[in-house]
Amino acid sequence: MMGPKQEAQAALCYEFSLEDHVPQDHLLRSIDRFVDLSNIRQHLADFYSHTGRPSVDPELLIRMLLVGYCLGIRSERRLCEEVHLNLAYRLFCRLDLDDPVPDHSTFSKNRHGRFRESDLLRHLFETTVARCIADGLVSGQRFAADASLIEADANKQNSTSKEEWDHSTINPDDAPRAVREYLDVLDDAAFGAATTVKPKFTSHSDPTSQWTAARKGPAFFAYSTNYLIDTDHAVIVDVEASRSILSAEVGASRTMLDRVKKRFDLQPERLIADTAYGSGKNLGWLVKHGINPHIPVIDKAGRTDGTWSRADFEWDADNNQYICPEGEALKQFRRNYSDPNRGPTGKGVAKYQALKLTCQACPSKPKCCPNADARKITREEHEDARQVARDIAKTKQYDISIKLRKKVEMLFAHLKRILGLGRLRLRGPCGANDEFLLAATAQNLRKLAKIFPAPQQTRKA
Repeated sequence: MMGPKQEAQAALCYEFSLEDHVPQDHLLRSIDRFVDLSNIRQHLADFYSHTGRPSVDPELLIRMLLVGYCLGIRSERRLCEEVHLNLAYRLFCRLDLDDPVPDHSTFSKNRHGRFRESDLLRHLFETTVARCIADGLVSGQRFAADASLIEADANKQNSTSKEEWDHSTINPDDAPRAVREYLDVLDDAAFGAATTVKPKFTSHSDPTSQWTAARKGPAFFAYSTNYLIDTDHAVIVDVEASRSILSAEVGASRTMLDRVKKRFDLQPERLIADTAYGSGKNLGWLVKHGINPHIPVIDKAGRTDGTWSRADFEWDADNNQYICPEGEALKQFRRNYSDPNRGPTGKGVAKYQALKLTCQACPSKPKCCPNADARKITREEHEDARQVARDIAKTKQYDISIKLRKKVEMLFAHLKRILGLGRLRLRGPCGANDEFLLAATAQNLRKLAKIFPAPQQTRKA
C-alpha cells in the first residue's frame, strides 16, 4: 500500500540541538579539540578602536577560515554559503541556527588590515605547533626541508618582458596592493634580493611572482611554499613564502631554522633535504651551526675522461696541501710571503698545484694530467663542510634519512590534492604568506585529529 504524500508542515515550536545532529566522528569535531583561540582577542586588542560599532568576532572569522582550509573550500564567498547551510560548520564556528554568517567582504577587510598588522596568522600557526610539541609529536632531532611551486594568480597575457620592465617608473600611490608589496620587498632576501637575474617576464597584477618552467612544461607565474618538518610525525614546524628560485628557497630554510630555534628552542641534530640544498655555502652554514647535513653534495669535480678526479687525492689539512696517489704534494704556496696580501685570503676558491718537474717525470701522468704540464686542484671555501656531507652519505643513517625525506613531499601532495591549494587566490607576498600559513595550520590540525581521534560515544538503545 502506497503511503501518504509527504508534505512539509510548519510547526509552532522546535526543539533542535546541533550537538545531536553532528556525528561524533566528524573531522571538525576532532579538530576542534586542538584549536586554541583563547588569547586571540588579547593578541588583537591594540588593533581595534575603543569606540564605534562592535566588530565581527575575530574568533569566528578564524574558525571559518580553518573550515575552508581544512576542507578545501577555496572561495570565501562559497565558504560563507557553506557555513550558513552546514550544521557541522555552524557547530565548529560556535553559531546557532539563527545566528547570521559574516559577509565574505569582512575577510578581506580584516586580512589586509589588523590580521596582517598583528601577524595573527603566524601566531595561530605557532600556537598549533606548540600544541604538537606539548603532545609529544615533535622531538626536534630530525628535520626535513623542501619547497614546492604554487601557481600564482597571474598569467602571461598580462605581463612585460625583462627588456621592457622598469620598476622605477611605478607610482606607489596609484599602484594596486600587490604592486606596492612588490616594491616593499625589493631588498628582501626571499624575494627581490634573492638574485640579480631578472625574470623573463614580470606580471602586472602580481610582479613579485616568479616566471618559471621548473616543472619541465609550459612556464607560469608561481610562488614557493617552503616547509620545515619534524620527521617523527611529519608535523610542519615552520613555513615560509619565497620566490621560486633555488637561492631564495635555500635561504628560506635557514630563516626557518633560525626562527624555530628562537621561538621553540629547537635545533635539530640533522637536516634532511635534496640536492638543491647541497651547495657549499649552505652546507658550511649548517655545519657551523652544529647541524649534520643529510644532503647530497653538489659536486662538479668529477671527470668524464677517465683521469683522476679530486676525490682520488688525499687532503692534508695540517699542512694545507693535497697528496696525489703517487705520494707527491700539491701546495697552494711554496714559500711564506712577507706581504700578507699575497698569502691565502680564506675566501673563494684556493688553487693547489704540483711541481712541473715532478709531474713530467711521473709514470702516472697519463692518468692524472695528460694535457697539462702539472696537475692543479681547486678547493672551495666550504670544502670541509662538503666533506662532512660526503662522509654522512656513506652511513646507514643517511639511507634512513633519504626515506624520511619523502614525508615532506607527501605533505605537498596533500596540500594540493586534498586541500586544493594548487593555485593561489590572493596576490602579493603577503597574500601568499597568508595562504601558506593557513594551509600549514590546517595540515597540522588534521594531523593531530588523525593521531588523537575523538573518543566515540555509545549510542543509546
